[in-house]
Amino acid sequence: MIKLLNARRVDTFKLEIDFSDHTQGVFDAATYLASRSGPLLEKLRDEVYFARFFIDAGALCWPNGLELS
Repeated sequence: MIKLLNARRVDTFKLEIDFSDHTQGVFDAATYLASRSGPLLEKLRDEVYFARFFIDAGALCWPNGLELS
């Protein structure tokens, strides 16, 4: 199973991410959020809250319980 190892904020709603299979990519949350809705996603629209991301068990997470893997 491929896991997320590292994430760095490179713009307001963009993260540069590194995976356990040695690949890298950019997660554009603005594009992701433009096509999705839900109670856990609403807080991510605030740039200060978005910046509170962390990695837990190989997934991208936020304090409200949202986990993207």
